[in-house]
Order: sequence, then structure tokens, then C-alpha cells
Amino acid sequence: MTSLFDPIQIGDIQLANRIVMAPLTRNRASAGQVAAPLTAEYYRQRATAGLIVSEASQISPLAQGYLDTPGIHTPAQLAGWRQVTDAVHAAGGKIVIQLWHVGRISHVSLLPGGAAPVSSTNRQAKAKTFTANGFVDVSPPRALRDDELPGLIADYRQAARNAIDAGFDGVEVHAANGYLLEQFLRDSINDRSGPYGGSIANRSRLLLEVMQAVTAEIGGGRTGIRLSPLTTVNDAARDSDPQALFNHVVEQLAPLGLAFIHVIEGETGGARFPADAQPAFDYAALQRRFPGAWMINNGIDRSAGLAAVANGEADLVAFGRPFISNPDLVRRLRDDAPLNELRADKLYGGGAEGYTDYPVLADVVAA
Repeated sequence: MTSLFDPIQIGDIQLANRIVMAPLTRNRASAGQVAAPLTAEYYRQRATAGLIVSEASQISPLAQGYLDTPGIHTPAQLAGWRQVTDAVHAAGGKIVIQLWHVGRISHVSLLPGGAAPVSSTNRQAKAKTFTANGFVDVSPPRALRDDELPGLIADYRQAARNAIDAGFDGVEVHAANGYLLEQFLRDSINDRSGPYGGSIANRSRLLLEVMQAVTAEIGGGRTGIRLSPLTTVNDAARDSDPQALFNHVVEQLAPLGLAFIHVIEGETGGARFPADAQPAFDYAALQRRFPGAWMINNGIDRSAGLAAVANGEADLVAFGRPFISNPDLVRRLRDDAPLNELRADKLYGGGAEGYTDYPVLADVVAA
């Protein structure tokens, strides 16, 4: 029987176990949206994960949506990330970067020249973001023109190349949680006409063109994608037919030879099986359509993770907040040891406190 702790090959990447550190925004980038030296220590501490998916990182200046999140589009940003990837690899780990464009979940104060955020629509989201002035309403967006989309796709392609140049083992394209690619996917947000609006095939077009560009640049075996079929965060009301939409998306992704698909089950940060999601969404139908590694995420504990892998419901299990407070989470899961308590007030911004100062099990036992 397959175990959560068994090695696995996903695409071109060999992993020591099936435990994944999920992408976790921590808002600790230094000036220029550069990953700070402390960030290298943070990820190094967690390198026993089979795979680390880094915090989401903007692919261009216009892709940023929150204060002090890192980018992957300038030489300084690549150099900052190189310190991180070198540290993780020296500790025996594997790490991919999550490529991010927030779309309309942004604020003019975060964008070059006070530019408006861009999206599939010009409708403002009922959502907030974090700026130098604290949490504020996101700004009204500007709908991208069709003739601007090739440039956007090129940004994703270049960001993927930058990631490999910075030493990452691969990339995960963020197409979840109500950010740009999902703003095109869902008919609850996308109100366009033309080749990128209307039908499921048209609304999926941008995501698929991005994935084709990224895989052409770095290979499918070093590429993954994150999807969230049911989540409603960031004012992303559910699509009118999420099953049909995501069946189509996964069917079209399958020929690209991706290393993995990373699925947020249910409501991000909430119920994995939302009572208001009727009829119930069939994740197994998606998994059957995809030949690569299947990664699940969202509030999964040790017993659920063990069962999912043993039963073939997942190849990989992503853990989020438990990895923040437990740098040695893999050992704690293996030993069924207690977990450190999370300091929620230290999640976003700041320095080492609540970031790199959580004790490992050996220190707890010694104390």
C-alpha cells in the first residue's frame, strides 16, 4: 500500500516523500519585491518536505496585489530567489515557485504609476488587499484588450524561464482563488465577448495558452498548475457549471505532460465539502482525466492525508499552515507527534518572529 512517506517521481522531479509545503503568502519581501535572506532560512528549515511550493510571486510589475510580496521578473529578484533555491537544495529539498498574476485583486498604490489593475472585466471585486495603509478595498480594474493578451502570456513564459534560471526545480501556475486566470475562467466574473469570453472553451483559452507557453519554455515535466473549482474567495462566485468547466480544463491540460495538478478541494480555508455546492462536485472525475500526479489541499490532517494516498485519491498532499509553525512537519507527521501552535498575529509581515523561530521536535523534547 502506498504511503504518504514514500518517494515519487512527478514529471522530471524526484521527491523523497509525498508531503508538499503549500504556497503561503508571508509579506516579507525586501525593497524591490526581492526575497530576503531570512526567506532562504525559512524555506531551508522546511526542506524535508517532498516538495516546497513557494509563496506566490508576481510575474510582472502589473501582477502585484499585496504589499511586500516577491516577484520573479527583475535581476535582483532572481538573485534573491537563487539564495533560497541554493539553501533548499543544500538541505536536500526540492522547490518550485508559484507564478502569480492577481488581476483585479490589487490596488493602484501597488502598481506602476498608479495604474489600474487589469482583469477579464471592468467590474470591481468586493474584496480587500493589504497596502502600506493597511487593508483597503481593491481598486476598480480595467478589462484587458484581446490584443494585450499575447504580452501577458509572454510574461508568464519569461517568468517560468526566470524561475529555472534562479534555480527552481519547476513552477506552479496559480490559476485559483479568484486571481487573474480564474477571472477569465468563471462566467460569474468573465463578461467578455469574443475569443476569450462566453463559452467554456473561450473562457479557458487564456489559461490554456499560458500553460502551452510555459511548457514550451521549460517543459511539462517541470510545470504544475493550481486550480480551485469551488472556492469563492476574492469575490469569485462559482461558475454556473463548475463541473463542466473544470472537466474541460483538465482534459485540455492532460496532453501537456504536466508534472502535477494541485487542487484546492472545497472552499479555500473553509469546508472541503461545502453544503451549498449542489450538486456535489466530483473531484475524482477530474483526477481520471489527468495522467500526471494529483495533489490535494485544504485543511487535510494526518489521518486524511494518509488515507487519501493509500486509497489512490491523491499522489501528493499539500499542507499549509501546519508547515508555518512546524518546520519539521514531515517528522511530526511520521511520528504522529504534536504540532506547535500557530502564532496567527505573525503571519503577514515582520521579521524572524513567527517565521524562522518555531522549534523543531528535537528542541521540544530536549526542553
